[in-house]
Amino acid sequence: MSKNTIFTGAGVAIVTPMNADGSVNLEKYRELIEWQIDNGTDAIITCGTTGESSTLDHEEHIAVMRAAVEQAKGRVPVISGTGSNDTRYCIELSKEARDLGADALLLVTPYYNKTSQQGLIAHYTTIADEMKMPILLYNVPSRTGVDIKPETYAQLCKNPYIVAIKEANGNISSVAKTMSLCDGNIDVYSGNDDQIVPILSLGGKGVISVLSNILPRQTHDIVARWFAGDIEGSRRLQLEYFELAAALFSDVNPIPVKEAMNLMGMDVGDCRLPLCRMSEQGRTALAAVLKKYGLMQ
Repeated sequence: MSKNTIFTGAGVAIVTPMNADGSVNLEKYRELIEWQIDNGTDAIITCGTTGESSTLDHEEHIAVMRAAVEQAKGRVPVISGTGSNDTRYCIELSKEARDLGADALLLVTPYYNKTSQQGLIAHYTTIADEMKMPILLYNVPSRTGVDIKPETYAQLCKNPYIVAIKEANGNISSVAKTMSLCDGNIDVYSGNDDQIVPILSLGGKGVISVLSNILPRQTHDIVARWFAGDIEGSRRLQLEYFELAAALFSDVNPIPVKEAMNLMGMDVGDCRLPLCRMSEQGRTALAAVLKKYGLMQ
């Protein structure tokens, strides 16, 4: 099979809204997806870190993935987070996502038990060969304790089903080496909102974004301007929203982005324990940044 780009632009790592009793608010979730698509988001990434996948049980995970596919109705790709530190369970959940109609899978590196680089190759190759559908590797070592090395990407990109990377290791030199070694055989998306333009400059396809939860149009525009040849316009937008993007990581993700959405009247509820609400001081500081950007009164 030839590798096709899943999307170019800004995909939203969408939050999972909760009701007051802590249950998943699927009605609000569908509203958020509709609002995202109306405002230019290029892909929906469901059940990722920002979607609190680690505290969704199996049935909730399936319900959220189903709602995303049904609501998107093929207008933008839906990428389902089905990664696990258990290869067998990852395959089981990935089959559910495939049967629901997901366009691709987002697979985080194994966490807690971790693994070697050879183990990463075996893990991802086993899943890709079983699933035979587009897979995005998700590298976020600050969360998982595992960093996919450029040389490992160079091996993995030979698999026809491993088509892209969400790179959130924060290391631009590492991204450059990955791009060099893979030689165009894998797409790269920034996993950090403050590194969209740097990764685009190396040949990246866009971003899988937390910022898009509150500014879908503007985040889309950072990438769209780049590909339209307006490099300066893209750069200016990246820097204009730098402070806001940083504020969304002033506490553990997705605590600040959910807080921001609630302050903006979007009513997405709290995070599930063990993630708790921001301190009053943190909330006040976040509100000040939102006011600076005209996002709340």
